[in-house]
Amino acid sequence: MQTYYVDGQFVGASEAVIPVDDLAIMRGFGVFDLMRTLNGKPLFLRQHIQRLEDSARRIGIRLPWTQKELTGIVLDTLHRNAFKESNIRIVVTGGSSPDFITPQGKPRLLVLVTRAPSLPEAWYTDGVKIITFFSERSIPGAKSIDYVAATIALKQARDQGAIEAVYVDHTGHVLEGTTSNIFSLINGTLITPGTGILSGITRKAVLDLAAKILPVDIRDLNLGELTSANEVFITGTNKMIVPVVQVDRSSIGSGRPGQTTQTLMQALSEQIDDYYEKQNE
Repeated sequence: MQTYYVDGQFVGASEAVIPVDDLAIMRGFGVFDLMRTLNGKPLFLRQHIQRLEDSARRIGIRLPWTQKELTGIVLDTLHRNAFKESNIRIVVTGGSSPDFITPQGKPRLLVLVTRAPSLPEAWYTDGVKIITFFSERSIPGAKSIDYVAATIALKQARDQGAIEAVYVDHTGHVLEGTTSNIFSLINGTLITPGTGILSGITRKAVLDLAAKILPVDIRDLNLGELTSANEVFITGTNKMIVPVVQVDRSSIGSGRPGQTTQTLMQALSEQIDDYYEKQNE
């Protein structure tokens, strides 16, 4: 049976509930973070907990748990489940509110462990299609639980045979995907947006790797640049690096995963292997 951590207790998934007056339900007020395991251990756990804290701070939730306490709860919940590889979602809700809108300073903590999805190998060997979707996060730096726009955008993507939708703001600047960050290779320089986005943990790892092998520019990226780029790829916790070969109706480069993308995919894989070796020393 799946076991979740809900507001101080470990319960079966079918018994996991929170009160209906919680601001997460009434107002979509809360934050979360998502990580995955590799070889059964959380990848970049410290970084994800730090981002959770930052997200909470940005929307005005004060966390009563220390990083050490959060880490302990995450690991305890993980160990109570028996998946070979897992996704771990840490959710902090706004807590109950008698008037259904005013936070009372008593957030709830949820930790949900589920089986990690198995993604198609063809994504990585053949590349994928993505679409663009005009929208912007209200608080870009916070990983909030408000995913209304993302849900609508992803439905449109799937209806068009795409795996992801990338937000474009009112000025025509490309921002990020619903669950990913985006990179483009233009004339030998790797470009990724730096403002109006949620900075991904995988994005940071890729930026560090890329800086060792080619010029990197963190700047605004307009839609025309994206669709005419030599290479495009997206990054995310579950996806890692996925080559993009089509944006809307535009083919990217040769229509196959590019060499720079493949080089970074290999470098990220090696870095993760090294990360786990050091964790086990």
